Amino acid sequence: MADSILVVTAHVGDFVWRCGGAMALHARRGVDVHVVCLSYGENGESNAAWQGDARRDTVKALRRAEAEEAGRILGVASMDFHDLGDYPLPESADSVRRVSQLLRQTQAAAVLTHPEHDPSNLDHCRTHEMVLRARMQAMAPGHGADFVVPPQVYSFEPHQTELCGFKPNVLLDITDVWDIKWQAMQAMPTQRNLWAYYERVALQRGAQAGRRGKTAGTRYGEAYQSIFPSVVTAFAG
Repeated sequence: MADSILVVTAHVGDFVWRCGGAMALHARRGVDVHVVCLSYGENGESNAAWQGDARRDTVKALRRAEAEEAGRILGVASMDFHDLGDYPLPESADSVRRVSQLLRQTQAAAVLTHPEHDPSNLDHCRTHEMVLRARMQAMAPGHGADFVVPPQVYSFEPHQTELCGFKPNVLLDITDVWDIKWQAMQAMPTQRNLWAYYERVALQRGAQAGRRGKTAGTRYGEAYQSIFPSVVTAFAG
């Protein structure tokens, strides 16, 4: 089975802004990228869609179409929509089970999701907890013989890093795929107010990565915080 990564987000737009570069980069390298959106973000993340006599099912259909187009641009292998509702996102044992099963099916080497703390959006906190529960279930042999090697979990950058206590320890150079991420962002016109903001974030992280990297030309980046320690046999040599 080809290497794969799993992205789990609370709302459909989250994967584009926070880790679209990582998704495009890995897809370009032949890594299967699987996405789970726990909600369409119809209640709290779709303000521009609630115009006139808009209906809930219409808003949800619009957000799904945007997400599917963004996913196509980024080169995802699969997308799963759980439609739990948002603001607030409810607890769902069934979603934990489904994500756990997907981890077993894909044997993902890494999971990208929200950080543990985000007081401005508790949907993100709930998603983080559900991902860790799904990971724990997927690595337990008592739930099936296809249990997984525990994947690393990377929290992507939240909207307000200082509010969330987010301390990145991984900076990813996405310069080569920035144009793809930008196209995917533009596939989300319902949240077009975020386009310029996340371009600035990418430029800032690119500047920081350029100072620490071994190659010149880093312009755009994404920031991540790994949850579990990395296992190494040496620091050099």
